[in-house]
Amino acid sequence: MKKELIKHLTTDFESCVNLTKNDIEFWFARDLQHLLNYSEWRNFLQVINKAKTSCETAGHEISDHFVDVNKMVTIGSDTQREIPDFMLTRFASYLIAQNGDPRKESIAFAQNYFAVQTRKAEIIEQRIKDWERLQARQKLTFSEKELSELIFEKTGNEKDFGMIRSKGDAALFGFTTAQMKQKLGVKPSRPLADFLPTITVKAKDFATEITIFNVKDKDIHQGESIAWEHITNNQSVRKLLLERGIRPEELPPEEDVKKLERRVKSEDKKFIDKPDKLENE
Repeated sequence: MKKELIKHLTTDFESCVNLTKNDIEFWFARDLQHLLNYSEWRNFLQVINKAKTSCETAGHEISDHFVDVNKMVTIGSDTQREIPDFMLTRFASYLIAQNGDPRKESIAFAQNYFAVQTRKAEIIEQRIKDWERLQARQKLTFSEKELSELIFEKTGNEKDFGMIRSKGDAALFGFTTAQMKQKLGVKPSRPLADFLPTITVKAKDFATEITIFNVKDKDIHQGESIAWEHITNNQSVRKLLLERGIRPEELPPEEDVKKLERRVKSEDKKFIDKPDKLENE
């Protein structure tokens, strides 16, 4: 997500913050509906109901975080009517975002915005950067699992996947997997992808997805043919990266994704265990 978009969304979300007399932050659901780009209230209400269930499952009282209110809105010239709304704590808003589609930028932003205590743009930006890397790594894991199962289905040899993936790495980086691990200081026992930057993880995933598609579409059965398909796809992705001035083998390693995952989960757990409540109003 681009820095400019993060700043813009931060401003939009901050403009809708309200404070109780006890200085507890809350958002009105009608405002959050528009921030998350839901056009219909009835559709957004379904997401709110799912979030209430999540709240209860997490061991919190729904009434502490979702408070029914009514507000007057203008529907015509000098005409008003009352509509239902909710006061939502930061925790409630977080749960609503978690029940949305993270492929939508506003929802991906909200999932991270509500999860951090100090909502400065640069802190949110780092959180989203970490989140995107975790999402990319998880997606690559799923893609490689699918390719591994597909290769076994086609060739009957479970060892073919490791060989094919290694050849793909050599085509993408110009170095073997082992050479890249040595170059980046990664232990031989650890997956290379756990230390790659997001752009490279996504590059590997893209090449893997193309291989999966073509193996299915062309009904490729031979291990050598699948390997060549994967090599070709990684070569194509490498060519695209080079054309854009990116040499994947020269990018510095990133923090161990396992440490990153533990840190993010720890931050989320602290927030989920003791969220602010709308009480004693």
